[in-house]
Amino acid sequence: MEPDLIQTAPCIVKDEEYGPQLKVLKNTNNIKELQTFLRDKTTARSDFIFYADRLIRLVVEEGLNQLPYQKFTVTTPTGYEYHGLKYEKGNCGVSIIRSGEAMEQGLQNCCGPIRIGKILIQSDADTHEAKVLYSNFPPEFSSRKVLLMYPIMSTGNTVTKAMNVLKNHRVKEQNVILLNLFCTPRSVKSLINSFPGITIVTTEVHPVAPNHFGQKYFGTE
Repeated sequence: MEPDLIQTAPCIVKDEEYGPQLKVLKNTNNIKELQTFLRDKTTARSDFIFYADRLIRLVVEEGLNQLPYQKFTVTTPTGYEYHGLKYEKGNCGVSIIRSGEAMEQGLQNCCGPIRIGKILIQSDADTHEAKVLYSNFPPEFSSRKVLLMYPIMSTGNTVTKAMNVLKNHRVKEQNVILLNLFCTPRSVKSLINSFPGITIVTTEVHPVAPNHFGQKYFGTE
């Protein structure tokens, strides 16, 4: 007998070095081209946003594959019963301000009116320590699956702070799916060591992350 709850198979490349928590999208020519445009310093901002939104959409779609589904039967206009799937209820998004907000529209385009919370984390000018300045979450979000949005991860410090905030609000590690575009090996190892229950969905693990992403996307260069 098939289980009532199933998950769709993700289109990912397994990386034994980091374990099953890391889900890296298969590096197709299409994805490699998008990554190239986003790393190219000569890419115009309008083109940058276009290519970033395309890559974000791919990551969001893969992140949705990590959510639990349940079997669901519908009746077609011709009266035929179709045995399909639907998401379990209780999903929400949380963006880490500001670069994470670039991913909000992509999530809403895929999920419609999904609830989105926010966390603001900034580094102290003197100590360079990341500090949480603001957080706001949907009602009863502690029991939801949380799609945490942060496109560029260099050290993992910011996401670590965000994860601590989520845990303080009783969110379980295994209910958090990080939606990310680019991350470094250091950041992945740090995050998985600190939060072994988290799932990370990304397009690339590379020693050099395109840290200009937020400034270029929002035009604050």
